[in-house]
Amino acid sequence: MHYMTMKLSMVMLLIFLVVIMFEPSKAIDVVQLRKIAAKNNVTGVFVFGDSSVDPGNNNRLDTTDKSNFPPYGMDFIDGHPTGRFSNGRLTTDFIAEALGYTKVIRPYLEPGVQRTFDLSHGVSFASAGSGYDNLTAQVSNVLSLSHQLKYFAHYKRQLSLKIGPKKAAESIKNAVFVLSMGTNDFLQNYYVEPTRCAQYTVEQYGDYLISNFHDYAKKMHALGARRLVVVGVIPFGCMPLVKTLKGTTKCDDEYNHVALSFNNKIKNELVALKTSLGMKTGYIDAYSLILSATQNPRKYGFLETSKGCCGTGTFEYGITCRGLGACVDRERYLFWDAVHPTDRMYKIIADEALNSIVTKLFN
Repeated sequence: MHYMTMKLSMVMLLIFLVVIMFEPSKAIDVVQLRKIAAKNNVTGVFVFGDSSVDPGNNNRLDTTDKSNFPPYGMDFIDGHPTGRFSNGRLTTDFIAEALGYTKVIRPYLEPGVQRTFDLSHGVSFASAGSGYDNLTAQVSNVLSLSHQLKYFAHYKRQLSLKIGPKKAAESIKNAVFVLSMGTNDFLQNYYVEPTRCAQYTVEQYGDYLISNFHDYAKKMHALGARRLVVVGVIPFGCMPLVKTLKGTTKCDDEYNHVALSFNNKIKNELVALKTSLGMKTGYIDAYSLILSATQNPRKYGFLETSKGCCGTGTFEYGITCRGLGACVDRERYLFWDAVHPTDRMYKIIADEALNSIVTKLFN
């Protein structure tokens, strides 16, 4: 009986992977995915990072790095802004829904969340403007990754008091941890602020960030994390804002090279973590997806990749998007504002993420 169950599970997994690999733009087989998640006792999703995965934590912070106003959120479930830097949902929201838990990941700082400690709904500690470098968060007065992990430690303590230490540890062990950041370290820190660029070459700075990432991953592991998926930085040389600042209509090759080099360091470090800590790790290649969509937009159903949907689409994001009009055909835009993707692009990244989760975390 045990052999037959294992055999059936492998068949389900193979079917799922075939669907993902050969039809990346189509809806995944959610039923099979949820069966696989249930078989692997997945309890929820914990999220750490920057604006790519912040569902509204910055709403509660004294920072200008916010998006809890129109036109943000116009395609969200209820059509209202939540603090997500998108017209709708984020990659992590789609991941949680596909796994069968909730349509939206709630921000840890949202009133009421800290009292419920409901792992089945997942929670995000992410803060827009943050990075692997604590200095990056200080620039925008947002939650550093160190601070995000302190909140998680508090979450764990409260959960232990509610359901008992043993059950809490087991729930955290079986959860999926998602980490998405790095872009701000370069665009809002290294290339703008004087401190890091005076200390490091850009390649050395990437190594410094990886050293920080290694330390944070060890802290996650010490707090109970055993399944970690990291989202690589996007080709930020293709951001409409970067193109505007550089005075070009083409992607900036130098910036993209920096992003690609950093992603390679992340992938190598994930392999090392798997060996040294025994963590199951996965990598989400957002870089290749967005670059491919930029170069071959019709393949993904896009018509506009050079500018965002908000305002002129060339420089507005966050506070500078506030109250502005937005394009009508948002499904055809890769970027929502001059920095962040549309929810449709986030959904495409989520499908890639689920592929990584199944192949790397559940084997």
